[in-house]
Amino acid sequence: MAEALLAVHALEAGYNPSLPIVRGVSIEVREGEIVSVLGPNGAGKSTLLKAIAGLVRITAGRVLLDERDITGLDTHRLVRARVAYVPQTENVFARLSVEDNLALGALHNQDRFDTLRQRVVALFPDLERLRSLAAGKLSGGQRQMVALGRAMMADPRLLMLDEPSAGLSPRLTRQLLTQLTRVRDSGMTIVMVEQNARAALSISDRAYVLVDGREEIQGDAESLLGDPALGALYLGAAPGTRSR
Repeated sequence: MAEALLAVHALEAGYNPSLPIVRGVSIEVREGEIVSVLGPNGAGKSTLLKAIAGLVRITAGRVLLDERDITGLDTHRLVRARVAYVPQTENVFARLSVEDNLALGALHNQDRFDTLRQRVVALFPDLERLRSLAAGKLSGGQRQMVALGRAMMADPRLLMLDEPSAGLSPRLTRQLLTQLTRVRDSGMTIVMVEQNARAALSISDRAYVLVDGREEIQGDAESLLGDPALGALYLGAAPGTRSR
């Protein structure tokens, strides 16, 4: 079995140290995978990503990137470690053009700007057509392309996405997920929080399901697609912890 690119061990994190939102979560993401973090609203999914990204205080546990301890590392240092995080909201610079958004993503890679830009535009051709428009004037799907493109300009090994399909129509969600498989195939590893469990599992290799800040289920995506326990969680029931 391949070594984990990202390994999170018994992580506790939240906005109030005495009331952690994430309670002892452990996940692994191997290089070349798409791993989804699923669960009902309030399960701690987004807080987990924010903690890994250095945006929420970690009170216990460790985060390892290629066996290097990056627990609580400042976000700008994570970028240099080739980790990119795309939040659910406010993930573009609305007043700046698409081209300027991409340029900001390459802040630490100015010498490779043209090469990185070519790779991004190959994956998201519409960005070339939209390059001079302000990102804030784009549709939701187009803004997500800009956000992903800007993150990719940092040339990350690990790309973390928080609810990438939020607010998108079913058609745009399908298009976005297809694009994410292409991003993965271009050499990036992806871990994403997603509310649309079935759509996420359709492109994922593995998934973790959180309930009340803890792992409730984990396993390969194909098995979880047919797991009645997953449906029960989204309907509010809470089966015992299972893993595959």
